[in-house]
Amino acid sequence: MTEAPPAPPPAHWEADVVLRDGRPVRIRPITPEDADGLADFHRSLSEETVYFRFFAPYPELSDRDLHRFTHVDHADRVALVATVSGELVAVARYDRIDDRDAEVAFTVRDDHQGRGLGSVMLEHLAAAARERGVRRFVAEVLPNNRRMLQTFQEAGYHPRQHVEDGVVALSFEIEPTESSEAVRLAREQRAEARSVAMLVAPASVVVVGASRNPQSLGHRLLRHVVEGGFTGAVYAVNAAAAGEGVSVLGVATYARIRDIPESPQLAVVAVPGEQVLGVVDDAAASGVAGIVVVSSGFAETGEEGTARQRELVRRARGSGMRVVGPNALGIINTDPDVQLNASMAPRLPGRARIGFFSQSGSLGGAILARAVRRGLGVSTFVSAGNRADLSGNDMLQFWEDDEDTDVVLLYLESLGNPRKFTRIARRLSRSKPVVAMRTGRSSQAVPLGHTIRRTTLPAGAVDALFAQSGVLEADTLTELFDVAGLVAFQPLPAGRRVAVVGNSDALCVLAADACAASELEVVGQPVTLPPDCSPHDLSVALAAVLEDPAVDSVVVAHVPVLGVDGAPWETVVAETVARGSKPVVAVLVAADEESGLIDAASSTSSTAGPDGGPGGPAVAFYGTVEDAVRSLRRVTRHAEWRARPVGEVSEPADVVPDQARALIDRLVGAALDDTLTDLPAVSGAAATSPDVELVAEGPDDELSRLLACYGIRVWPIVRVASEMEAVAAADAAGYPVVLKTLDPRFARRTDLGGLRLNLENERAVRTAFLSMSASLDPEAAASLVVQRMAAPGVACVVASTEDPLFGPVVSFGLAGVVPELLGDRGYRIPPLTDIEAHELVDAPAAAPLLHGFGGTPPVDRAALADLLVRVGLLADDVPELAELRLEPVVVSSAGLAVVGAWGVLRRPRFRADSEARRLGDGG
Repeated sequence: MTEAPPAPPPAHWEADVVLRDGRPVRIRPITPEDADGLADFHRSLSEETVYFRFFAPYPELSDRDLHRFTHVDHADRVALVATVSGELVAVARYDRIDDRDAEVAFTVRDDHQGRGLGSVMLEHLAAAARERGVRRFVAEVLPNNRRMLQTFQEAGYHPRQHVEDGVVALSFEIEPTESSEAVRLAREQRAEARSVAMLVAPASVVVVGASRNPQSLGHRLLRHVVEGGFTGAVYAVNAAAAGEGVSVLGVATYARIRDIPESPQLAVVAVPGEQVLGVVDDAAASGVAGIVVVSSGFAETGEEGTARQRELVRRARGSGMRVVGPNALGIINTDPDVQLNASMAPRLPGRARIGFFSQSGSLGGAILARAVRRGLGVSTFVSAGNRADLSGNDMLQFWEDDEDTDVVLLYLESLGNPRKFTRIARRLSRSKPVVAMRTGRSSQAVPLGHTIRRTTLPAGAVDALFAQSGVLEADTLTELFDVAGLVAFQPLPAGRRVAVVGNSDALCVLAADACAASELEVVGQPVTLPPDCSPHDLSVALAAVLEDPAVDSVVVAHVPVLGVDGAPWETVVAETVARGSKPVVAVLVAADEESGLIDAASSTSSTAGPDGGPGGPAVAFYGTVEDAVRSLRRVTRHAEWRARPVGEVSEPADVVPDQARALIDRLVGAALDDTLTDLPAVSGAAATSPDVELVAEGPDDELSRLLACYGIRVWPIVRVASEMEAVAAADAAGYPVVLKTLDPRFARRTDLGGLRLNLENERAVRTAFLSMSASLDPEAAASLVVQRMAAPGVACVVASTEDPLFGPVVSFGLAGVVPELLGDRGYRIPPLTDIEAHELVDAPAAAPLLHGFGGTPPVDRAALADLLVRVGLLADDVPELAELRLEPVVVSSAGLAVVGAWGVLRRPRFRADSEARRLGDGG
């Protein structure tokens, strides 16, 4: 009888990963069709590499070997391969020994050793093994195989080893540890930063599609590269114009990239969309590192274009290349050693220590021009268009170590991997401000061409998650540049204390009012000078408040006398501020521009320095007091965020995630397998997957046991179907009790008759049962329960959800119709640090009720924070728990009681920011 083929491996076991040299490779499960490729791979290995793998000379794999190595069950025997341009360059495999252990081995082709492939293969193999229940890897390594021993030792898993019969025997637990995660993330950051560096600072550039027609896209791109002063080699490709001695704009022109004598590092592509894939293949054959696709005709055009866009990324990454675009504006680097303008922007902007990423290709040029008019130069600028590959996440990785960038600006139209974004931004924002504007905040709309999952979170939740990461979020482009002008050229304020100086009583009062409305503390009375004060008078007054130790920042306002040029006053403001060490915002109501920069070198408020950037220490100016104070408020809050301790993610001693995982595995098998048999085993759940609802009723039900694994105890309930059962349950629980329905339409609504509180005796229970049985509809009346009454306190709601885009999200708010109607909730991405948990408790607008109000004592907020930490750990560990709602959580000064719990079990989607490095859609 023919043996049934094994179940296919999960789809997410295939991944594109950036290696140490900045080039991507593709990792995927091995297939029987790889037999010939595996044979060729083995033949390509040096004798030493073969000996290290097999402990003996082994020049050829037999047919039996090839069959055994390529036919695996993706469970007890798993093998992954890494490919470049379709060729196998590495193989990693494990064979299960028993329930916990598996033997691991991997081989990297000699010409690809030293790229970090071994560590990447180990990461992905360990992640696959954990999914299959393997907990420990064992391996045997020859003592002189130092590279392999180093791979195991540097992975952060802390292997144990001993020498036996001349072989080093290693074993190590493969559950991620703090050290292994630190190693993984550091390697990810270095690799992805390197991949961006090759694009923004290439040694050579080829423009594909460069014609002699001055109006053509390719011609303009080539002209911008040449006239921008690019310091590397420049080539042009145009099959129609190519030939010996033929040139465009003085640049030698070739028919194909592979005809160029050297391999260009960056290809800028401006050919019709249907021809781009052919250019990708040509670039791959030439060894190009990255491609900027300015061409349109991809996902923004419909299904056919979406398929072409996916194939573009698949071919490029599979051949070791990154892609900017398609439909991109291009790349700019103002470094004098590079001087690259590979974009549709007609001129190179001035240089400043600002990195700027824009998703929009069509708006990118206008956005960049607007920034330049505001006096904001850039260090590097990337417009990614449809963001099919290179994303803002990649740029954040690059700018983290870029010595020429101090501030990051982001114009975002969608988020491909927001969990990774918030992780990187949280780290980067500690040293470099990240200022972002996100379109579609109210509608959650995504532009054509952006193929991403959709979030189910409200707009306020996404704002809260950005704030958790330290991102300064702007509501408009004007605000984006308003804030950028302040953080790029001024220090961060040390506190909220603001001094106001000006020559207009009205403006000073407006400034003081705006500060108070923004929760900034005005120090003393505004310093008001005469309307006709001299520049010297203004300088003296400004210097005095800057030297005041009680002042953290300053708002300075000036209105020139009618008909008098205000430039001298603007100059002294810039000069005085340059001598101080505190941030200053200027309000110049008569300036030529509504907002911009003033600096002593240029002595003007309407333009930038001679190179398009500020000529020295600059002061951001605004046309209105409200704009100035709004920017100062955002920056002050960011400074406070940065000054707060990072906090620690700690696991309480009574948390047992292994028991939770075992319970969930049983629940998934029992509750979901019958209804989800058509779905992939791990990775496939569609948004319409059947749900299994869980209600906590007592210590032995599934949800109560799961919560208990995280130290969360839910008060038991007793279902009652008659008056006598209700009385018996109340007698057993002890008075007073609550009678309520589990029907979600009424369960939390006293006004709808869904629950009766504080029933103090048998008669009250009987009356309540009869009344509710008569007034509720049959479905609600059929789910009545009795529960002991909690002590008086504040009723709260703690919840978690597995969002399709963000992954696990924890929320907190006060219970009741009004908070729910107003959406008064705080949100955070778990796992939560102790600091973040306390911040989440204080996040809702109604949180002051927890501090004591109207004579009530303050509640135990520490207990709430502890509960949020536990729910965060649960949500992070158990993606199958699609929804969890603890309500009410009654908290008082004596502690808290989790009175009700409801959850939904669902086959989980694969989380984009996983336990192994990978590139997703848009990075």
